[in-house]
Amino acid sequence: MMFECDVSKDQDIENLTNNVREAWGNIDIVVHSIAYAPKDEFKNGVIDTTRAGFSIAMDISVYSFIATVRAFSNFMNEEGSFLTLSYYGAEKVVPHYNVMGIAKAALESSVRYLAFDIAKKNQRVNCISAGPIKTLSAYSITGFHLLMEHTVKVSPLGRHVTIEEVGDTASFLCSERARGITGQTVYVDSGYSIMGVSDKE
Repeated sequence: MMFECDVSKDQDIENLTNNVREAWGNIDIVVHSIAYAPKDEFKNGVIDTTRAGFSIAMDISVYSFIATVRAFSNFMNEEGSFLTLSYYGAEKVVPHYNVMGIAKAALESSVRYLAFDIAKKNQRVNCISAGPIKTLSAYSITGFHLLMEHTVKVSPLGRHVTIEEVGDTASFLCSERARGITGQTVYVDSGYSIMGVSDKE
């Protein structure tokens, strides 16, 4: 089933939850894979971020997750799981990632606070920080191909992470096997995030 939802509109989120509840009654898993900032916000530096661009990035990339958890937790089963997706630019400077890095940092923080809030329902919230993957949105970032090359050179495994590897981690985090894990950001990046200095370059 597919339902239209503009996450910048509270009514759309409410309509989505009503449609899902009507279709299934209750749920076990919600995966939030949404992020957006206007293309112009990636051209220069963070210092040139516009107020409007900042607001849009935070609304779509961060607040939408908070709103989604609030809406769906009301009819999620016990031991249900929420998952969202981040990137290393939340923690370290990645040139041209700009306001999205700030938004991802806020998203990761929201994961921790939301995990605390819904723990009383015995529900969990986690985040995957994936290495760079070739997606349509990724190519809006200037120099993305250089980032891909750098990741291969620096990461201990010496290769790109695959969509399947991210999916495998997601299925684990949303399963009962991860029932003791909540509020965490798990890196799936071929080890790139552990490196300070590499002897491969």
